[in-house]
Amino acid sequence: MARALVILILIGPVIAGLIGVILPAFGYFPAAGADQFSLEPIQALFAWNGIGSAVRLSVTTGLLSTALSCLIALGFTASMMASPWWRRVQPFLGPLLAVPHAAAAFGLVFLITPSGWIARVLAPFLGWDRPPELLIVNDPLGLALVLGLVIKEVPFLLLMIIAALPQVDAPSRLKASASLGYGPIAGWTFALLPAVYNQIRLPIYLVLAFSMSVVDVALILGPTTPNTLAVQVLKWMNDPDITLRGQAAAGALLQLLLIGAMIGVLRMLEHTLGALGRWLIAGGWRLSGIERLKPMFTGLSAVVFSTLIVGFCGLLMWSIAGFWMFPDIIPDSLSLSNWVRHSKGLTDRLSETAIIGVTAAGVSLMLAVLYLESTRTLPDWAIFLPLIIPQVAFLPGVQILLLNLGLKGGLAVVIAAHLVFVLPYVILTLGGSYRAWNRDYTHTGHALGATPSRVFWQLKLPMLIGPLLTALAVGLAVSVGQYLPTLLVGGGRVSTLTTEAVALASGGDRRAIAVFSVLQLMAALVPFVIALVLPMILWRNRRGMSHG
Repeated sequence: MARALVILILIGPVIAGLIGVILPAFGYFPAAGADQFSLEPIQALFAWNGIGSAVRLSVTTGLLSTALSCLIALGFTASMMASPWWRRVQPFLGPLLAVPHAAAAFGLVFLITPSGWIARVLAPFLGWDRPPELLIVNDPLGLALVLGLVIKEVPFLLLMIIAALPQVDAPSRLKASASLGYGPIAGWTFALLPAVYNQIRLPIYLVLAFSMSVVDVALILGPTTPNTLAVQVLKWMNDPDITLRGQAAAGALLQLLLIGAMIGVLRMLEHTLGALGRWLIAGGWRLSGIERLKPMFTGLSAVVFSTLIVGFCGLLMWSIAGFWMFPDIIPDSLSLSNWVRHSKGLTDRLSETAIIGVTAAGVSLMLAVLYLESTRTLPDWAIFLPLIIPQVAFLPGVQILLLNLGLKGGLAVVIAAHLVFVLPYVILTLGGSYRAWNRDYTHTGHALGATPSRVFWQLKLPMLIGPLLTALAVGLAVSVGQYLPTLLVGGGRVSTLTTEAVALASGGDRRAIAVFSVLQLMAALVPFVIALVLPMILWRNRRGMSHG
């Protein structure tokens, strides 16, 4: 039953949503009085003046951010694996990954805008007494959007690489390459990268699909005239004119086709680079010059991590700032008046965020445990399916189906929508530790007369309390960051910290944005702190429990 439920939750909404997109895209939308198939929605989509620019932005920002994220993550790993810093960085990746994309985007905004911290630091040296007239955020090329995606995707890819390394016998491969005269980076590239890439190929496709179709980050950092294709689809879906739902569905279908085409391009690039690598190896090339790139890789990684951290500090500072004039680096006064002013809205949004997050993460954890206990598991693509298929490609279809069925969005529907995206992350987070649990403890328990049920409840779960709490924290963080499912499936009737923060972006009230973003950040990070501290308290007198 657990396996069937997981299939239903992960694949059912995607298929139903795609059907709900394909039918209106070809003119069949009974809720709007269209009960005949036609090509009018597709024709209307391509007649829209901004279609070329929207497609170009989606493709270029998606490919560029994915390429940079891969380059930085792989380059940092190749450069730092032999360094003590490699292990020191790893504990911070989980919390950085948990940070909602919208919070990271707002932190970047407060850092790089003409009145941001970088401009304030440079002002005395450049003679600025007012913010320079530069279009940095919402630039027409989408470079700010690319930067915002990179600083969030690099920690994710690093975690995927770390998870893949034990499966490819990294020390032996690097030792063999060193004995053949390859430097650390060249040896990593030739001996280890092909095996690692096979393990992280699916996560890279996930990054590409997300980058090309992201909505909340694009609303905050992306161009506005026109928007990216995903943002424009959302605007059509929210338009009071219900007939535009067909055009939105056609746009969602085009978004899906674009992502499929770009994954195809990436596959061809993989084969080309693989052939080049084999040719270089056969030719005896040692590529000693590549070792000079180590400072570049470490520098780029330092920029990514420091941008995230300093951006969060900027959010916190703006949330408690009094009067703050340019080019002062810090405000004249600090006050909690911003928090007091928005206290009622914060309480309401936090309560809805908590109800949705705790319910979705809790149900996902129970399903994940039951699923991992079963002997029959699903292939990786099935687990990743709701993450690879872009939200904007099937959630409009879910909304259209709900509309055709006469169902109004509400809390229960939103929780069900969050499950689709929370459950894959919980399974992936818990799966490694759960399957690695030493089964000798089970045999020992049975030998002492314990039933399978007692072994499960009194031995296995207590010993896995750390991984279980971490998976629960990941699920909460994923739920907190969900923007599009809450907005579309909720029909505008459910408002969380994320939807409220993104809505405030158009108003320009930095203090209000900062308050909601800081609380959103805390809602995602506090569960990680609890997941780290609670096992230490529970098993402070039982060190052996950490060996499960």
